[in-house]
Amino acid sequence: MPMTEQATGAPHPQPRARNGGQRPVTTENVTGAQSLIRSLEEVGADTVFGIPGGAILPAYDPMMDSSRVRHVLVRHEQGAGHAATGYAQATGKVGVCIATSGPGATNLVTPIADAHMDSVPLVAITGQVASQAIGTDAFQEADICGITMPITKHNWLVTNADDIPRTIAEAFHVASTGRPGPVLVDIAKDALQARTRFSWPPQTELPGYRPVTKPHAKQIREAARLITQARRPVLYVGGGVLKARASAELRVLAELTGAPVTTTLMALGAFPDGHRQHLGMPGMHGTVAAVTALQKADLIVALGARFDDRVTGRLDSFAPLAKVVHADIDPAEIGKNRLADVPIVGDAREVIADLVAAVQAEHAEGQANDLSAWWADLERWRSTYPLGYDLPADGSLSPQQVIERVGQLAPEGTVFAAGVGQHQMWASHFLNFEEPATWLNSGGAGTMGYAVPAAMGAKAGRPERTVWAIDGDGCFQMTNQELVTCALNDIPIKVAIINNGALGMVRQWQTLFYNQRYSHTTLHSSADGSSADVERPAGTRVPDFVKLAEAMGCVGLRCEDPAQLDAVIEKANSINDRPVVVDFIVHQDAMVWPMVAAGTSNDEVMAARGVRPDFGDSEDD
Repeated sequence: MPMTEQATGAPHPQPRARNGGQRPVTTENVTGAQSLIRSLEEVGADTVFGIPGGAILPAYDPMMDSSRVRHVLVRHEQGAGHAATGYAQATGKVGVCIATSGPGATNLVTPIADAHMDSVPLVAITGQVASQAIGTDAFQEADICGITMPITKHNWLVTNADDIPRTIAEAFHVASTGRPGPVLVDIAKDALQARTRFSWPPQTELPGYRPVTKPHAKQIREAARLITQARRPVLYVGGGVLKARASAELRVLAELTGAPVTTTLMALGAFPDGHRQHLGMPGMHGTVAAVTALQKADLIVALGARFDDRVTGRLDSFAPLAKVVHADIDPAEIGKNRLADVPIVGDAREVIADLVAAVQAEHAEGQANDLSAWWADLERWRSTYPLGYDLPADGSLSPQQVIERVGQLAPEGTVFAAGVGQHQMWASHFLNFEEPATWLNSGGAGTMGYAVPAAMGAKAGRPERTVWAIDGDGCFQMTNQELVTCALNDIPIKVAIINNGALGMVRQWQTLFYNQRYSHTTLHSSADGSSADVERPAGTRVPDFVKLAEAMGCVGLRCEDPAQLDAVIEKANSINDRPVVVDFIVHQDAMVWPMVAAGTSNDEVMAARGVRPDFGDSEDD
């Protein structure tokens, strides 16, 4: 496969060539398996998540002798992949997961696809049947390289033990440079068993792989000119800014230009939520102010964002009056969905730093715009249509209230991982993110079951931080077995289950678009899933999450009374020697608002059910 990807992020140190290295060359007579573990040590992989099996088993024997690589034995390969992703997102380092051939490898497909969509640096190492058996439909054989080709930056099949060090070095370099992403290294069993000479550092061979990080000066100057001339500019910030560790530079640019800032779901924490210029998250469930600002803008400066459908709504009606400056390290993203008037290829940190200098130069020449009228509109929208929620009339717990209080009572610097669905959107609304790497979620793929293993990986990588997983009762039942892994490996995460007895987001769509026909979304319903009675039967707890948590070696708590909410959360925060699971029984009819219905224009944003904002369009043009 040719290496042509150019893609965001802080680069992993590339191993130096033998003739130019500062360290002496290390050479040892070892097995391929020993060479693999030594290579992982040398690239700095301190934590690996995996499960042994036949084809990868030779690698597990020398792993016992390593004092530099910690292996965390997970309960399912999907958990290993999501844990490696959470580790990478929380630490900024490359996440590593290991599985055996066949079903072990294919169980990694979902987390690999997830990491690919969200540009997470991940190295997946899989065992493969012996080289002479490849292609014979041998026991537990699967063409994992072929299967994952569309969802990896690159992958390698290694059949010669001599190639292991070079391949591992290349894998970590490719995963962490340019636009970060997952790579896969598939190693035949006989290559792991063969004798070889381990030599480090290796000579890498990556012809054609040359990510462009430095932006073109002419494009930067043109972007700065547009910024200083715009009457209604918006900084549209995506996850690439976090990958590039460019949060400090972003704040300087925002304050220099005075432009409002919107941060996508993958960029929360890149710009402080509490900053006056932050309008919140744009998109399907974004704030009214953020959605409207993009629609009314005359200039959008997109930084490490990809104009995905959840942000743009119906693409042909998105931001009709705006010129676009689009900066991304991956040239394939520029112009893919929205034509860029000024395309800029480069690393977000370098792009923003250069934009700051160019805007300062424009200001020095007297080119400065007055955004007072624009901010008057923005403040009106923000104050008229703030995020909020109603407490249930029956006195039960509001899911938004639960998430808000978890955030308010959490220790400073807490890392939050969320599953996918209503609770994910409420978490993005009602938790505050003031610093990078405190919000982990599955944005592009929308993977249910992400939260618990991702939180596990984050806690393994950042043991000094409190880590809360905000999960739904549907998501939780997909990967909760990894709580056993947490309990046995001293990884004391905390899990808030937002238990509404249903697949909440799907149920919300059924309420709004399917005439309240709740087909197979009520998690406690009859076998055919067609029960019209969506109220939870009295006393029904299937499963009983408190008992389940206790059976897995965790502390199990339950809260269904608003009067006890703070006490239960504080108790969970006080327990740090074991994982804690809190089953919050919440009202099932709560919905996520604002909302732009799928396939409609962002002009149709609804602030609440039946509430269409009045933007006073005639005043804004």
